[in-house]
Amino acid sequence: MSRSRFTRRLPAAVAVAGLALAVAACGGESSSSSDGTTVAAADQLKPDADLSKQSLQITVWDGYTPKELPQRVKEKLKVQDMKVALHATNEEAMNKLTAQGDSGVDVAFVSGQYAQALNAQGLLEPIHPELIPNLANLYPEATQLSYDKGNKYSVPYTWGTTGICYRTDLVKSKPTSWNDLLKPPAWAEKKVTMMTTERWLALPALKSLGYSVNTDKDEEITKARELLMAQKPHLLTYDDTTFGDKLVSGEAVMVEAWDGWCPTTDPKGNIAFAVPKEGSDLWVDTMVIMKSSKNKEAAHALINYILDPAIHSWAAENINYKVPNKAAMEKVKIAKGSLLDIPPARLLDGESIIDLGAASTKYTRLSADVQAK
Repeated sequence: MSRSRFTRRLPAAVAVAGLALAVAACGGESSSSSDGTTVAAADQLKPDADLSKQSLQITVWDGYTPKELPQRVKEKLKVQDMKVALHATNEEAMNKLTAQGDSGVDVAFVSGQYAQALNAQGLLEPIHPELIPNLANLYPEATQLSYDKGNKYSVPYTWGTTGICYRTDLVKSKPTSWNDLLKPPAWAEKKVTMMTTERWLALPALKSLGYSVNTDKDEEITKARELLMAQKPHLLTYDDTTFGDKLVSGEAVMVEAWDGWCPTTDPKGNIAFAVPKEGSDLWVDTMVIMKSSKNKEAAHALINYILDPAIHSWAAENINYKVPNKAAMEKVKIAKGSLLDIPPARLLDGESIIDLGAASTKYTRLSADVQAK
């Protein structure tokens, strides 16, 4: 694929190191919603605030927004300035955002379960919908994400699922089950790759065993580990970034893949994507506003600007990920074979990955064990 690669979702164990301390550090109070989610008390924001007195800093993955976005934002919103900091992984972003003191970040791009973890620590400003009228452009399904139903503290930016990406001309039978990867047939020996990021490494094994992708039960994680250890000798490699290239070259015939990175639009037309019958996930990357931000009105205005169909459609057209913005997707010219046309209803068939708090360390250990030489 022509776009640059970046590891977006390297899961890390994000321990909640004391909610009261975190809230005190950012000068606010918190309360619990009816579903038990911690929601920080909202500041009083001014819809008519003078944005020319505010500046913005965001942190985002490299290549995930247009390079000219800061200049466009300054011209459109009349803010003093907009700076962009980059993070390579969710782990890096979390280290930046949860360190003691003000990170200086106003808007952060993180995956859904990390937005959930930040909110649990009282570090996020609740979303003020009256300041983001373009929320109306979102698909209704985008307001029903399990980590943040109703978009109380996050706004979805991209979303997708995970499955099996494969060479139609090199497989002897179409893969339909995670077991096609976990127990590869003889003709696929040493021609299969798996992803290394912790929750996604475990996903195929958990789903094949009929477990939740969010299980924290030791016995279920142990069984998944055993399945992955038995698979290991039959793999080509573990690969989060170049599995599509390996398919194109023929080095691999089947790989675990995020949908947007499965090169189904390759000119030869011999690569396809399948969501296994046991089910998969629904991953979401989000935009959140930090409670510590001194530019909250400008932060809301930025999110509203990004949700403009002409702006948000850039993500689908340039990084090949679906956006949960109905008006934006209607502007996108979808190439033959592209997975951009997977409808929201099918995405919601997947199980959303949520933050597991301290239990995340179980997946860290699983990943380390499986990948150890």
